[in-house]
Amino acid sequence: MSFALRPMCGARVERNDAMRLPSRRDILLGGAVTVASQLMPVVAMSAAGDDLDAPSADYDSLLSRYVVNGRDGIARVRYAAWVKSERDLERLDAFIAAQSRLRPSALDQAAAFAYWANLYNALTLRVVLKSYPVRSIKHIKSTGTGFDLKAFSGPWRTKLVEIEGVPKSLDEIEHGTMRPTFRDPRVHYAVNCASIGCPNLHARAWRAPTLDADLDAAARAYVNHPRGASVGRNRSLRVSSLYKWYREDFGSGDAGVIRHLRRYASEPLAAQLEGVTRVAGNSYDWSLNDA
Repeated sequence: MSFALRPMCGARVERNDAMRLPSRRDILLGGAVTVASQLMPVVAMSAAGDDLDAPSADYDSLLSRYVVNGRDGIARVRYAAWVKSERDLERLDAFIAAQSRLRPSALDQAAAFAYWANLYNALTLRVVLKSYPVRSIKHIKSTGTGFDLKAFSGPWRTKLVEIEGVPKSLDEIEHGTMRPTFRDPRVHYAVNCASIGCPNLHARAWRAPTLDADLDAAARAYVNHPRGASVGRNRSLRVSSLYKWYREDFGSGDAGVIRHLRRYASEPLAAQLEGVTRVAGNSYDWSLNDA
């Protein structure tokens, strides 16, 4: 199956385009930063499947063991059990190390998307596991960024891994690479920030052959869950704060966000959205997605 990008609304994809892409840390501070980004060169790598699938299979087994889907529709991680297994902590580190030896710039678009999403999620898991127990990922501080960290929360600016000779933080993966490169709002359903309010952690590695269908499924799961969108009295629409923070990714203003929701809405939400023209409010739960 080919990977069909879902273009972000209101912007053309340009090389060397300077775009305003707020990070999770900027959101917490109520501001935004300008990120000068350059699209990665994308060419097919003939051995991509072999290079990616072997470590991904081991990552799959870790996710299968520790990610549990609750009756409430929220995926949680058994962090307490994971931290007790030195072997499985080492397996996660081995997966990250294997990913760091690959060249994502030599992957086709679908494989590159899957690569970066898997790396982001694995790094987030490792960050939480190294700090566990913790109530929220926001309580984990960034380190080594060269500025006063007292005003900041969360680990998103810590350099965690080196890819093709360039040290990368979680912010740089999501906002410096994935969002400007792929220009697909489904990026937000692919990466997980270890929080209840976030779209579910995918319970297996993202893979290029099934990426498009899996991303659509993840979008539908989140949009149709109350933490994604809900319509109350007088057709009052409340949404996840993701749709406020990254509004430009989902479309132009409330109308663009509502169009995006309608694209993935099932019943009863689809019927409830009929006639809705504005977003009345938003919320987000930063509690750790701990099982």
